[in-house]
Amino acid sequence: MTNRRTFLKTSSLAATALGLGLPQLTLAKNKSDLLFKISLAEWSVNRLLFSKQLDHLDFPLEAKKHGIQAVEYVNQFFMDKAQDQTYLKEMNTRCENEGITQVLIMVDREGMLGARSDADRKEAVEKHKKWIEAAKFLGCHTVRVNGYSDIA
Repeated sequence: MTNRRTFLKTSSLAATALGLGLPQLTLAKNKSDLLFKISLAEWSVNRLLFSKQLDHLDFPLEAKKHGIQAVEYVNQFFMDKAQDQTYLKEMNTRCENEGITQVLIMVDREGMLGARSDADRKEAVEKHKKWIEAAKFLGCHTVRVNGYSDIA
C-alpha cells in the first residue's frame, strides 16, 4: 500500500527524470544522440587482468564487445609503462581504431598526497607526475588519485 509520502517522493523523482530528459537514453536512434555515455572502469575486470586472462592492451576492445565506448584505466595494470611512449602510442592506436574514448587513469601505489610528512608528500607528487603526463598523452581528462579526482 502506498502512503502519501511514498507517492510524493516517487512522483517527484519521476518528474525530475522526465525534466532531465532521461527517457532519451532509451529512445535515442543512435549512440551520438545519447544524453549520457557509459565508460567501463578497468578495475571491473581486475581478476581477468591479474590472472593474465586479459591483457591490459586488449581492455578497450573487451569494453567495446559489450557496447561500451569509453574506458577508465588503473595504473596497476601498466605500472612500468607510464613513460613508455611506444606502449602509450599502442594504447592510443587501439582505442582510435575502435572508436574508444580514454577517460581517466586511476593512480594507486604512488604514495599518499595527503601524507603528514612534507618529504613523503613531495615524493608522492613526483611519482604522480608521470601519470598526469601519460593521461595527457592518452587524451584523458582526469587522473584519479587515491579516490580523489584532479584535472590533468
